[in-house]
Amino acid sequence: METLTITWERLRDRLVAADPGLLRLRRAALAVGGIAFAILVLGLLGRPIPTIMLAAIAAMQSAFTVNDRTPRAQAVTLVLAFCSGALSLTVASIGITRPPLDSVLFILLIFLAVYAQRFAPRGPALGALAFFMFFFSMFLQIHFAQLPQYVLALAVGVAGNALMRFVVLRRDPQRELVRIRRAFRARLGRHAAAAAAYLAGGGSERRRNQLRRADSRLHEAVLMIEDAIDEVLDPPASELLRRRAIEVEIAAQWLSITVRRTNTEKLPDEVRDELVGSLLRFESLIEHDPRELPVISATEEFSRMLVTGSRLKDKPEPGDELRRAIAELALADVNAQRIAEQDYSAEAEFPEPGEPESKRFFAFDNQARAALQAMIGGALAVLGGELVSHQRWYWAVLTVFVVFLNTSTTGATFVKGFRRVLGTLAGIFGGTLLALLVTGNLALTVVLILVCVFCLVYTARVSQVVMSFFITCMLGLLYSMLGTFTVDVLWLRVAETAVGATAGILAAVAVLPVRTRTVLRSDLEAVLGDLHEFLDQAEVLLSGRENVNIIELSRELDRAVEKVRTTVEPLTHPMNLSSRRDYGSYVLATLDRLSFRARHIAARAEPGLFAGDERLTELVDRITHNIDVLAESVQGGTQRKLDRDTETPITRESDDRHVRSVLTSLGRIDEGVIALGRVFEVPTAESVKPGVGRRTGSARAAADRVTSTSEENVRRSAQ
Repeated sequence: METLTITWERLRDRLVAADPGLLRLRRAALAVGGIAFAILVLGLLGRPIPTIMLAAIAAMQSAFTVNDRTPRAQAVTLVLAFCSGALSLTVASIGITRPPLDSVLFILLIFLAVYAQRFAPRGPALGALAFFMFFFSMFLQIHFAQLPQYVLALAVGVAGNALMRFVVLRRDPQRELVRIRRAFRARLGRHAAAAAAYLAGGGSERRRNQLRRADSRLHEAVLMIEDAIDEVLDPPASELLRRRAIEVEIAAQWLSITVRRTNTEKLPDEVRDELVGSLLRFESLIEHDPRELPVISATEEFSRMLVTGSRLKDKPEPGDELRRAIAELALADVNAQRIAEQDYSAEAEFPEPGEPESKRFFAFDNQARAALQAMIGGALAVLGGELVSHQRWYWAVLTVFVVFLNTSTTGATFVKGFRRVLGTLAGIFGGTLLALLVTGNLALTVVLILVCVFCLVYTARVSQVVMSFFITCMLGLLYSMLGTFTVDVLWLRVAETAVGATAGILAAVAVLPVRTRTVLRSDLEAVLGDLHEFLDQAEVLLSGRENVNIIELSRELDRAVEKVRTTVEPLTHPMNLSSRRDYGSYVLATLDRLSFRARHIAARAEPGLFAGDERLTELVDRITHNIDVLAESVQGGTQRKLDRDTETPITRESDDRHVRSVLTSLGRIDEGVIALGRVFEVPTAESVKPGVGRRTGSARAAADRVTSTSEENVRRSAQ
């Protein structure tokens, strides 16, 4: 029984960590609740099944796309979305009687719907609902005389979402904040447990991999939590809480490094047991309910951690560095929880909220390019879809619309189209099985449709394949409800999806194409610029000239690297069999190490730590020079060479642990920049500068080195 309880708690922690604040769960519940309301109201009014279906789609899309920050703004968007949906239904009902006018109007609509994505958060909601109302007008063959009952159904669907949004599942920012904190602590607790297991196991490879995964998952969770914080807190409180969460993450990652270092020391068994026990006790403290916090600061165990971690002795004892790391993590956690409890008394400064970025209504940028590509892809989909099926060509146009949402490169469009087809193909089997099981049972059919809606909305931001699977399953159930289900219809759905994906890819390739590597180079320029700025400000802080906040700069670098991760995905996708997979993986691994080391510099940096020490300035100057040379190469070429010093030692025996740590991290950043230079074939010049460090090899730093068994392929792919 105890084992089952522990397993359930771990599964719950993973669920919470994967969905901070349970925001995706709430969105899925909004969709299901709105659909249930529409079914109930229209069922009681005796409306036919097609009108109920349209109301259900309106409720689902409203839950999916209306993401304004305030309830008032959400209400305005819902009203405008109803108007855009009603207009779309009207236009579609006129066009359907005058082919090929319906095709022409649909192609124009896809341009407007994709272009509207630039005006977030309201634009995507209006564009998506208008598109899907036109689509289902084709699907249900709505004529002008039927328009009043379908407009009523649209109103009921939007009203159902409003009822769920503003009454039944009304947002409670404080509760959502508690859930976000619980998600954060779930990952932090798993991290502490992984560190304890690593130290207790003597640093085995299996435990090392677990610790690395814990680091990675904590970082991913913090990035998700940062996004969720913006939805539940207003600036500048959200900005302050984000900073403190970053500090906890940095302290946790420093703990990981310290655990690995401590494991290499000759520790007496009793000391190792004591340190493992401290980590496990910290985990137990972390797992308190966030609503009771900052309870950790009131415990005797916490006070003992701080005292133990801050003690200074003439002769350091084994494990002292790890004790300090535990204490620093505990203190960072308490500071974060204090901000979450809206206690700002200990804050030296309060960040100013930034001005929202405004966008011009008419501009030719990536979003306009995507809209033009989607329109031409839609035209190709109409032609191809008509060849496959004269009655159901609009499924191909739907696929074009979906693959162009939130994609900026040809490669991303290709990957999204591939996933859409794969999910649809898998959904054939699920949809066929479900339709055969529920044939003739209307109540069970409705229940399963609601389950499919919940799952597709919940997984929409996680997996295109899974979402497409549930959409196709839902389609099979809808056809079963209408009494028109056949396996041939679902296979036709696959064919039309393939046609739409192909049309979208052809448009992305032929019409103003944006190559993945072109965008990647642009993103790399942004990363290098952020890294340059981080190092400049770190030098200012460490030299003692000014007290600046480099933690936020390290997070800006993280965000830039995450953008590269999204851009490079088509290159690293398993279906890409070329050597560019090595190229993308090599670049991404190198950037991960750069951002990782930047976070650790931010964690250990103290004002004036290198006051009067010329090594810092010389080392930073060389790294920033190399960054400038690399940026020139990324932009198109350079005649300069990277500067590398392999002769002088990086640290001195007299350096304390903080100085040694910062210098080592700077050395790893220097090596990472040199490693990126290999991708773009930038030559390296060896030099010796007095006082500038040599990056000496060590077991502790080995994990930061970026290696590749196919560097020749990597270089060729960069051309």
